[in-house]
Amino acid sequence: MSMPEQLSLIVSFLQQNPAWLISAVVLFSLCVGSFLNVVIYRLPLMMEKSWQQEYREYFQPDDPQPAVETFNLATPRSRCPHCQTQLSALDNIPLLSWLSLGGKCRYCKATISSRYPAVELLTALLSGLVIWQTGATAYGLLLLVLTWCLVALTFIDIDKMLLPDQITLPLLWLVLAASASGIGIAPQQAIIGAACGYLSLWSVYWGFKLLTGKEGMGYGDFKLMAIFGALLGWQQLPLIILLSSVVGAVIGSVMLAVQKKEQSTAIPFGPYIAAAGWIAMLWGSQISDAYLHSIGL
Repeated sequence: MSMPEQLSLIVSFLQQNPAWLISAVVLFSLCVGSFLNVVIYRLPLMMEKSWQQEYREYFQPDDPQPAVETFNLATPRSRCPHCQTQLSALDNIPLLSWLSLGGKCRYCKATISSRYPAVELLTALLSGLVIWQTGATAYGLLLLVLTWCLVALTFIDIDKMLLPDQITLPLLWLVLAASASGIGIAPQQAIIGAACGYLSLWSVYWGFKLLTGKEGMGYGDFKLMAIFGALLGWQQLPLIILLSSVVGAVIGSVMLAVQKKEQSTAIPFGPYIAAAGWIAMLWGSQISDAYLHSIGL
Protein backbone atom coordinates (compact mmCIF):
# COMPACT_ATOMS: atom_id res chain seq x y z
CA MET A 1 0.00 0.00 0.00
CA SER A 2 1.41 3.38 -1.01
CA MET A 3 1.96 6.24 1.42
CA PRO A 4 -0.94 8.37 0.06
CA GLU A 5 -3.29 5.39 0.46
CA GLN A 6 -2.11 4.85 4.05
CA LEU A 7 -2.65 8.53 4.86
CA SER A 8 -6.10 8.37 3.29
CA LEU A 9 -7.02 5.39 5.48
CA ILE A 10 -5.74 7.16 8.61
CA VAL A 11 -7.73 10.31 7.80
CA SER A 12 -10.83 8.22 7.08
CA PHE A 13 -10.46 6.39 10.40
CA LEU A 14 -10.04 9.64 12.33
CA GLN A 15 -13.05 11.18 10.62
CA GLN A 16 -15.17 8.21 11.67
CA ASN A 17 -13.78 8.22 15.24
CA PRO A 18 -13.82 11.81 16.59
CA ALA A 19 -12.61 10.76 20.05
CA TRP A 20 -9.43 9.27 18.56
CA LEU A 21 -8.97 12.34 16.39
CA ILE A 22 -9.29 14.81 19.26
CA SER A 23 -7.04 12.69 21.52
CA ALA A 24 -4.35 12.47 18.84
CA VAL A 25 -4.46 16.21 18.20
CA VAL A 26 -4.33 17.04 21.92
CA LEU A 27 -1.29 14.80 22.49
CA PHE A 28 0.50 16.13 19.43
CA SER A 29 -0.33 19.70 20.42
CA LEU A 30 1.30 19.17 23.82
CA CYS A 31 4.55 18.61 21.92
CA VAL A 32 3.83 21.65 19.77
CA GLY A 33 3.29 23.68 22.94
CA SER A 34 6.71 22.58 24.19
CA PHE A 35 8.24 23.88 20.96
CA LEU A 36 6.25 27.11 21.27
CA ASN A 37 7.92 27.72 24.62
CA VAL A 38 11.23 27.68 22.77
CA VAL A 39 9.89 30.07 20.11
CA ILE A 40 8.47 32.46 22.73
CA TYR A 41 11.81 32.67 24.54
CA ARG A 42 14.30 32.47 21.70
CA LEU A 43 12.75 34.33 18.76
CA PRO A 44 12.93 37.79 20.39
CA LEU A 45 16.54 37.09 21.42
CA MET A 46 17.37 35.98 17.87
CA MET A 47 15.89 39.22 16.54
CA GLU A 48 17.84 41.29 19.06
CA LYS A 49 21.12 39.57 18.19
CA SER A 50 20.40 40.07 14.47
CA TRP A 51 19.72 43.79 14.97
CA GLN A 52 22.92 44.21 16.98
CA GLN A 53 24.97 42.47 14.30
CA GLU A 54 23.42 44.58 11.54
CA TYR A 55 24.17 47.72 13.54
CA ARG A 56 27.82 46.77 13.98
CA GLU A 57 28.23 45.83 10.32
CA TYR A 58 26.69 49.10 9.13
CA PHE A 59 28.00 51.66 11.65
CA GLN A 60 31.22 49.96 12.74
CA PRO A 61 32.46 48.16 9.62
CA ASP A 62 36.16 48.66 10.47
CA ASP A 63 35.93 47.35 14.03
CA PRO A 64 36.72 43.69 14.66
CA GLN A 65 33.46 41.78 14.79
CA PRO A 66 32.99 39.62 17.89
CA ALA A 67 32.54 35.90 17.47
CA VAL A 68 28.86 35.08 17.30
CA GLU A 69 27.68 31.87 18.95
CA THR A 70 25.11 29.89 17.02
CA PHE A 71 21.72 30.68 18.51
CA ASN A 72 18.48 29.65 16.87
CA LEU A 73 15.39 27.59 17.59
CA ALA A 74 17.39 24.35 17.52
CA THR A 75 20.81 25.33 18.88
CA PRO A 76 21.93 25.29 21.65
CA ARG A 77 19.94 22.53 23.34
CA SER A 78 17.61 23.42 26.20
CA ARG A 79 19.28 24.21 29.52
CA CYS A 80 18.12 24.97 33.03
CA PRO A 81 17.89 28.80 33.22
CA HIS A 82 19.41 28.68 36.74
CA CYS A 83 22.28 26.17 36.73
CA GLN A 84 22.71 26.03 32.92
CA THR A 85 22.78 22.22 32.96
CA GLN A 86 21.81 20.75 29.60
CA LEU A 87 18.44 19.03 29.89
CA SER A 88 17.92 15.43 28.79
CA ALA A 89 15.02 14.10 26.77
CA LEU A 90 13.37 12.90 29.99
CA ASP A 91 13.40 16.46 31.30
CA ASN A 92 11.61 17.75 28.20
CA ILE A 93 8.53 15.53 28.06
CA PRO A 94 5.64 17.99 27.68
CA LEU A 95 3.71 18.57 30.91
CA LEU A 96 4.73 15.20 32.41
CA SER A 97 8.33 16.20 33.15
CA TRP A 98 7.25 19.33 35.01
CA LEU A 99 4.69 17.39 37.04
CA SER A 100 7.02 14.48 37.85
CA LEU A 101 9.77 16.86 39.00
CA GLY A 102 7.38 18.89 41.12
CA GLY A 103 8.06 22.03 39.11
CA LYS A 104 11.78 21.99 39.99
CA CYS A 105 15.03 21.41 38.14
CA ARG A 106 16.29 17.83 38.50
CA TYR A 107 19.85 19.08 39.03
CA CYS A 108 19.78 22.30 41.08
CA LYS A 109 16.23 22.04 42.49
CA ALA A 110 15.46 25.61 41.42
CA THR A 111 11.81 26.37 40.70
CA ILE A 112 10.79 26.08 37.06
CA SER A 113 8.18 28.60 35.93
CA SER A 114 4.67 27.18 35.74
CA ARG A 115 4.21 29.06 32.48
CA TYR A 116 6.00 26.32 30.55
CA PRO A 117 3.40 23.62 31.26
CA ALA A 118 0.66 26.27 31.07
CA VAL A 119 1.60 27.09 27.48
CA GLU A 120 1.70 23.38 26.62
CA LEU A 121 -1.68 22.74 28.23
CA LEU A 122 -3.25 25.84 26.66
CA THR A 123 -2.00 24.83 23.22
CA ALA A 124 -3.42 21.33 23.64
CA LEU A 125 -6.82 22.53 24.88
CA LEU A 126 -7.25 25.15 22.16
CA SER A 127 -6.18 22.66 19.51
CA GLY A 128 -8.66 20.09 20.82
CA LEU A 129 -11.46 22.66 20.58
CA VAL A 130 -10.47 23.56 17.04
CA ILE A 131 -10.48 19.99 15.77
CA TRP A 132 -13.70 19.25 17.69
CA GLN A 133 -15.36 22.05 15.72
CA THR A 134 -13.82 21.37 12.29
CA GLY A 135 -13.03 17.65 12.17
CA ALA A 136 -10.23 16.13 10.10
CA THR A 137 -10.37 18.67 7.28
CA ALA A 138 -7.89 20.89 5.46
CA TYR A 139 -9.59 23.92 6.99
CA GLY A 140 -9.20 22.36 10.43
CA LEU A 141 -5.47 21.90 9.80
CA LEU A 142 -5.21 25.56 8.77
CA LEU A 143 -6.95 26.66 11.98
CA LEU A 144 -4.61 24.45 14.02
CA VAL A 145 -1.55 26.16 12.54
CA LEU A 146 -3.17 29.54 13.18
CA THR A 147 -3.92 28.57 16.78
CA TRP A 148 -0.33 27.52 17.43
CA CYS A 149 1.01 30.75 15.96
CA LEU A 150 -1.48 32.83 17.95
CA VAL A 151 -0.29 31.22 21.19
CA ALA A 152 3.32 32.14 20.37
CA LEU A 153 2.39 35.69 19.30
CA THR A 154 0.32 36.24 22.45
CA PHE A 155 3.10 35.39 24.89
CA ILE A 156 5.80 37.18 22.89
CA ASP A 157 3.66 40.31 22.90
CA ILE A 158 3.05 39.99 26.64
CA ASP A 159 6.80 39.67 27.26
CA LYS A 160 8.23 42.07 24.69
CA MET A 161 5.37 44.23 23.33
CA LEU A 162 6.23 42.77 19.94
CA LEU A 163 4.45 40.77 17.22
CA PRO A 164 7.33 39.47 15.04
CA ASP A 165 7.08 39.71 11.26
CA GLN A 166 8.76 36.29 11.21
CA ILE A 167 5.39 34.87 12.30
CA THR A 168 2.72 37.34 11.15
CA LEU A 169 3.81 37.76 7.52
CA PRO A 170 4.21 34.02 6.69
CA LEU A 171 0.89 33.42 8.44
CA LEU A 172 -0.84 36.04 6.28
CA TRP A 173 0.60 34.51 3.11
CA LEU A 174 -0.40 31.04 4.29
CA VAL A 175 -4.04 32.11 4.73
CA LEU A 176 -4.09 33.81 1.32
CA ALA A 177 -2.48 30.76 -0.33
CA ALA A 178 -5.00 28.48 1.38
CA SER A 179 -7.82 30.66 0.04
CA ALA A 180 -6.39 30.40 -3.47
CA SER A 181 -6.35 26.60 -3.01
CA GLY A 182 -10.04 26.49 -2.10
CA ILE A 183 -9.58 26.35 1.68
CA GLY A 184 -11.63 28.98 3.47
CA ILE A 185 -13.30 31.95 1.80
CA ALA A 186 -12.90 32.94 -1.86
CA PRO A 187 -9.57 34.60 -2.83
CA GLN A 188 -11.22 37.92 -3.71
CA GLN A 189 -12.94 38.04 -0.31
CA ALA A 190 -9.68 37.08 1.43
CA ILE A 191 -7.74 39.89 -0.25
CA ILE A 192 -10.43 42.46 0.56
CA GLY A 193 -10.62 41.13 4.13
CA ALA A 194 -6.84 41.40 4.57
CA ALA A 195 -6.82 44.99 3.28
CA CYS A 196 -9.77 45.99 5.47
CA GLY A 197 -8.24 44.30 8.51
CA TYR A 198 -4.95 46.12 8.10
CA LEU A 199 -6.51 49.50 7.30
CA SER A 200 -9.02 49.32 10.16
CA LEU A 201 -6.33 49.57 12.85
CA TRP A 202 -3.97 51.58 10.64
CA SER A 203 -6.63 54.31 10.47
CA VAL A 204 -7.14 54.21 14.25
CA TYR A 205 -3.37 54.39 14.76
CA TRP A 206 -2.94 57.50 12.63
CA GLY A 207 -6.08 59.18 13.94
CA PHE A 208 -4.87 58.70 17.51
CA LYS A 209 -1.36 59.86 16.65
CA LEU A 210 -2.59 63.03 14.91
CA LEU A 211 -4.82 63.89 17.86
CA THR A 212 -2.43 63.07 20.71
CA GLY A 213 1.01 62.88 19.15
CA LYS A 214 1.41 59.40 20.63
CA GLU A 215 1.47 55.91 19.12
CA GLY A 216 -1.49 53.90 20.37
CA MET A 217 -0.48 50.52 18.93
CA GLY A 218 2.15 48.80 16.82
CA TYR A 219 2.22 47.72 13.20
CA GLY A 220 2.12 44.07 14.28
CA ASP A 221 -1.48 44.62 15.41
CA PHE A 222 -2.39 45.77 11.88
CA LYS A 223 -0.89 42.61 10.39
CA LEU A 224 -2.69 40.40 12.90
CA MET A 225 -6.02 41.98 11.92
CA ALA A 226 -5.11 41.46 8.26
CA ILE A 227 -4.67 37.74 8.95
CA PHE A 228 -8.15 37.46 10.47
CA GLY A 229 -9.60 39.54 7.64
CA ALA A 230 -8.06 37.19 5.08
CA LEU A 231 -9.35 34.16 6.95
CA LEU A 232 -12.88 35.27 7.83
CA GLY A 233 -13.66 38.15 5.49
CA TRP A 234 -14.29 41.80 6.31
CA GLN A 235 -17.73 41.01 7.76
CA GLN A 236 -16.22 39.51 10.94
CA LEU A 237 -13.80 42.39 11.58
CA PRO A 238 -16.25 44.58 13.57
CA LEU A 239 -16.89 41.64 15.93
CA ILE A 240 -13.15 41.09 16.46
CA ILE A 241 -12.48 44.78 17.06
CA LEU A 242 -15.41 45.05 19.49
CA LEU A 243 -14.48 41.92 21.46
CA SER A 244 -10.77 42.79 21.64
CA SER A 245 -11.48 46.40 22.67
CA VAL A 246 -13.94 45.50 25.43
CA VAL A 247 -11.82 42.67 26.83
CA GLY A 248 -8.65 44.74 26.49
CA ALA A 249 -10.18 47.72 28.29
CA VAL A 250 -11.50 45.61 31.18
CA ILE A 251 -8.46 43.37 31.70
CA GLY A 252 -6.00 46.18 31.03
CA SER A 253 -7.65 48.44 33.61
CA VAL A 254 -7.67 45.64 36.20
CA MET A 255 -4.00 44.85 35.56
CA LEU A 256 -2.98 48.50 35.87
CA ALA A 257 -4.95 48.81 39.11
CA VAL A 258 -3.45 45.66 40.59
CA GLN A 259 0.08 46.63 39.57
CA LYS A 260 -0.57 50.25 40.68
CA LYS A 261 0.60 51.74 37.40
CA GLU A 262 -0.56 54.89 35.63
CA GLN A 263 -3.32 54.77 33.02
CA SER A 264 -0.81 55.95 30.41
CA THR A 265 1.26 52.77 30.85
CA ALA A 266 1.47 50.84 27.58
CA ILE A 267 -0.15 47.41 27.48
CA PRO A 268 0.05 44.89 24.62
CA PHE A 269 -3.09 44.80 22.45
CA GLY A 270 -2.05 41.78 20.39
CA PRO A 271 -3.23 39.15 22.92
CA TYR A 272 -6.75 40.62 22.90
CA ILE A 273 -6.88 40.66 19.10
CA ALA A 274 -5.61 37.08 19.06
CA ALA A 275 -8.23 35.93 21.60
CA ALA A 276 -11.08 37.75 19.85
CA GLY A 277 -9.97 36.49 16.43
CA TRP A 278 -9.70 32.92 17.68
CA ILE A 279 -13.23 33.08 19.08
CA ALA A 280 -14.46 34.52 15.79
CA MET A 281 -12.70 31.70 13.91
CA LEU A 282 -14.82 29.10 15.66
CA TRP A 283 -18.04 30.87 16.67
CA GLY A 284 -18.07 34.21 14.86
CA SER A 285 -21.09 33.43 12.69
CA GLN A 286 -23.12 32.13 15.64
CA ILE A 287 -22.27 35.20 17.74
CA SER A 288 -23.21 37.57 14.91
CA ASP A 289 -26.46 35.73 14.19
CA ALA A 290 -27.40 35.72 17.88
CA TYR A 291 -26.77 39.47 18.12
CA LEU A 292 -28.81 40.25 15.01
CA HIS A 293 -31.62 38.05 16.30
CA SER A 294 -31.56 39.81 19.68
CA ILE A 295 -32.16 43.20 18.02
CA GLY A 296 -34.87 41.79 15.78
CA LEU A 297 -32.96 41.59 12.49
